Amino acid sequence: MTSSNTNHTNTDQAVARAIRDIRAGRIVVVADDEGRENEGDLICAARYATPSNIAFMASHGRGLICTPMSAEMADRLELAPMVATNTDNHHTAFTVSIDHVTTSTGISARDRSLTALACIDPNTRPEDFRRPGHMFPLVAREGGVLERNGHTEATVDLARLAGFEPCGLCCEMMKEDGTMMRRGDLERFAAEHDLAYITIAQLQKYRRTHAFPHTVRRVAQVDLPTDYGRFTMVGYESENGGEHVALVMGDDILAAMAGAEGVSGASDTAAAIPPVLCRIHSQCMTGDVFGSQRCDCGPQLHEAMRRVADVGRGVILYLSQEGRGIGLLNKLRTYELQEQGFDTLDANLKLGFPADAREYDTAAAMLRDLGIASVDLMTNNPDKIGQLERAGVTVASRVPIVIPPNAFDANYLSTKQRRMGHLLGVPATTTTTIIPTTTATITKEN
Repeated sequence: MTSSNTNHTNTDQAVARAIRDIRAGRIVVVADDEGRENEGDLICAARYATPSNIAFMASHGRGLICTPMSAEMADRLELAPMVATNTDNHHTAFTVSIDHVTTSTGISARDRSLTALACIDPNTRPEDFRRPGHMFPLVAREGGVLERNGHTEATVDLARLAGFEPCGLCCEMMKEDGTMMRRGDLERFAAEHDLAYITIAQLQKYRRTHAFPHTVRRVAQVDLPTDYGRFTMVGYESENGGEHVALVMGDDILAAMAGAEGVSGASDTAAAIPPVLCRIHSQCMTGDVFGSQRCDCGPQLHEAMRRVADVGRGVILYLSQEGRGIGLLNKLRTYELQEQGFDTLDANLKLGFPADAREYDTAAAMLRDLGIASVDLMTNNPDKIGQLERAGVTVASRVPIVIPPNAFDANYLSTKQRRMGHLLGVPATTTTTIIPTTTATITKEN
């Protein structure tokens, strides 16, 4: 491997670790150029602006704790520039300082946590802040570190790369004597505290070859009594306008959801909940609604709901991916071809579609919004596992969900197993069987 390739690999590994840690609610150390400020900041995502993270920044960073955010967020909150003419050496875009109206003095770790979390709560209004205050919003450039190589942009870029709201916390790092930590100090500090360490130059290099992950917007949340028990249904809209829902059960997941959402709820343990039993189910009107026996979709959905209810904890993501992503009417057209002798795969190809057009970035974004980092995935499809893990979700184990074939779907299931790699050789069972992905007959893709 050439030196250039080695450096690129090291950069990717370092930044990837920082993104994983940001996603898990941890703090990372980011250094800027030695020819610029030659300083480092402690950085975390705003959704994990917990009292403990803020206390760590205050006691170990010792500098000013700021809240970098996108220009769109600052505009929504009506955060005006701190001064009319910015003469800062690096044109850091400070806005007026703020405290949330529910805080007391505004300076405690708890108060600053409330203020930071309010910034990312979509229900927060401009009048929910007192001005001036003890939190210092900074407005990031739209192009991130590719436009300006500052800690403001690094904070927002890391939050976005983790799949979170474009907002975070940063705190300049000083030594006990009040002088600034420099490169060697920063590296030693990161090693002593087991924190990811990157430079803005590394983040710039990573940004040039990696896109920001898919995001979703939480639209509504309601109680849903069902034949299998009471679920919480959460409605989402994806970037392309798609509408999806999550069925959620379990107190710790609901608490993590509250922490992910905003003002009152982020707990220090939100990122540490154990793996969650999860089913990613693609919408199938014919099977789910009308009970079609041409596929196993309807029985799989109900079996997943039953399993979640049996253990009292889990999530079912119901994605608008009718017909493996080609839509209802095109699925009916493939049924016509199947009645002429084509199998389910060749029917798709005959119409000019891939065998499976589904992508699971939306599912990963929904899990991130729910505060779920690791899942026990109910699936027979190895592609779901690979896609989820590439999107940053840990698949701790695979849970087979095999429905016995009937007279109408036997060929369909056989084709999925023979030609599409689905793992249908596991006998149907009435209990939930956990198969660790490290030992299951699948290849984990990292």
